[in-house]
Amino acid sequence: MLDDDVASNKAIGSYGSRFLRDQQKIVPRFSVLTHCNTGSLATAGYGTALGVIRALHAEGVLERAYCTETRPFNQGSRLTAFELVHDKIPATLIADSAAAALMKESRVSAVIVGADRVAANGDTANKIGTYSLALCAMHHHIPFYVAAPLTSIDLYLSSGEEIVIEERSAKELLHSQGGLGEQVAASGILVWNPAFDGVITKNNDAFNIKDFVEKAAGKSTA
Repeated sequence: MLDDDVASNKAIGSYGSRFLRDQQKIVPRFSVLTHCNTGSLATAGYGTALGVIRALHAEGVLERAYCTETRPFNQGSRLTAFELVHDKIPATLIADSAAAALMKESRVSAVIVGADRVAANGDTANKIGTYSLALCAMHHHIPFYVAAPLTSIDLYLSSGEEIVIEERSAKELLHSQGGLGEQVAASGILVWNPAFDGVITKNNDAFNIKDFVEKAAGKSTA
């Protein structure tokens, strides 16, 4: 399983880098925005969305990686930033709320995120804040990609409406350091803290995820 996951991640990175370069042939170097942690700390090794960034860097075509802090638990500032610095990849950390301004300044070539779950129609659930990034990217005409292995696809879910969204502890918002530090919010305030949200992107009218998975697996998934 370890070998398969690392191989899958490296394939995603290689394919993602090649796909991005093919889609934007006039762009000599790419600046990529990512969200949450999708690297070797989130997978068995190398990573999915962060794997694409690693591949772009290895091929000498990455201008800069931007990572969000990923409130409220700060997976981006604690984990993704660590991996980028460790690998000596040119990178900049931004506040979650700064993404739209960054895009407005034309400093982002593409947004690449991972996925916690992908439904049969292509609906994707990922770390909270992904939906906002997708809307911002659409508004600024920036390509938005989801990098995920086949194991993230659940063909038994017809759409994202069937994905159960976890609601995390209110303490993550009420206290600093994602709930680990002192209380900073007013006592008595109600909290809504969903862990994931969704993004829907489609080519033409709909995705055909089932056929894609069947072809990749070489057999029927019914």
